Amino acid sequence: MNIMPNDLGRQYSLHAAEYEQKALQVLRSGWYVLGKEVEAFEKEWAAYIGAKHCVGLASGLDALWISFRLLGVGAGDEVIVCSNAYIACVMGISMNGATPVFVEPDEYDNIDAEKIEAAITPKTKAILAVHLYGQSCDMTRIMAIAKAHDLKVVEDCAQSHGNHWQGQTVGTFGDVGCFSFYPTKGCGAFGDAGCIVTNSDELAQKFRVYRNYGSEKRYHNQVVGTNSRLDELQAGLLRVKLTHLDDFNAERCAIAGTYNDKLKNPHVQLPKIRPGADCTWHQYVVHVPNGRDALAAYLKEKGIGTIIHYPIPPHLSEAYAYLGFGVGDFPIAERYAGEVLSLPMYNGMTAEEQQYVIDVINQWEP
Repeated sequence: MNIMPNDLGRQYSLHAAEYEQKALQVLRSGWYVLGKEVEAFEKEWAAYIGAKHCVGLASGLDALWISFRLLGVGAGDEVIVCSNAYIACVMGISMNGATPVFVEPDEYDNIDAEKIEAAITPKTKAILAVHLYGQSCDMTRIMAIAKAHDLKVVEDCAQSHGNHWQGQTVGTFGDVGCFSFYPTKGCGAFGDAGCIVTNSDELAQKFRVYRNYGSEKRYHNQVVGTNSRLDELQAGLLRVKLTHLDDFNAERCAIAGTYNDKLKNPHVQLPKIRPGADCTWHQYVVHVPNGRDALAAYLKEKGIGTIIHYPIPPHLSEAYAYLGFGVGDFPIAERYAGEVLSLPMYNGMTAEEQQYVIDVINQWEP
């Protein structure tokens, strides 16, 4: 048996006719940038998330760096972020000249909210709450800290499409919620795409102007903006995906539930869900404190693909060597980088395939 860590073709095949019909509709329309499909998707995504506004953008990274820029974060400012986050989260901060301040993760693989206040300095301007792996951060505690210290809050929901914290959809707690629609995401596009959501009329308007060369009216440029527009084709396809997102999430939850019930290897630690949160299982990430690489190699030999999210913490990456950190500065993130392993998780995965993964893992000895 050959099982990929992710199989986008399976999800496509579930609703192929709908995608193809929508693609032809958009192609035949003759309108490909900032048209009716984008406008409709923005309304539908805002309604799904429970936000007042959605603004479509070209990617999740654009959503991050533009968010910080429009919130006034720049050179000399600091932004708190989890030390085990994907490096794009950190780039969203540093692209504006601001400095990332790392805080270690908790047992749920997200930022430890109880360690945030110790990292706040007079230069702190914002907190980036990254809902990693489809898990939810403790937004109650994070928002309380932000309010007490007058800080902006940006939520990175790239891996958490439809997650909730205490019944409220993530992305609606902070000033801005940022989403990536990269193909592997819960509501994935067929290329790069992203958006922000916000309840601020003023911020939403700023995003709409900034994404389009700083222009609200053609050739009348109000600010020095950028070109970050969700295109009509991706918006149309995302509209189709959105109608199935709850079913996609339910299927992933069922797959995760089977893993949780049947994986019994004492050397493999299963993921934990924070009380008060749900999980959409963007990834099913186990921890293997001893022999992670050996397990990955063993699974590969058995025809099972896995991914390490992520092997190098941002503070140890070459890109952020200028920050001056070294091995041992963020030991929890470094330990996680050496023990996390993402098991196969995708819509359309069969019960037979999943049982094979379970049986093979349960037989492994380090």
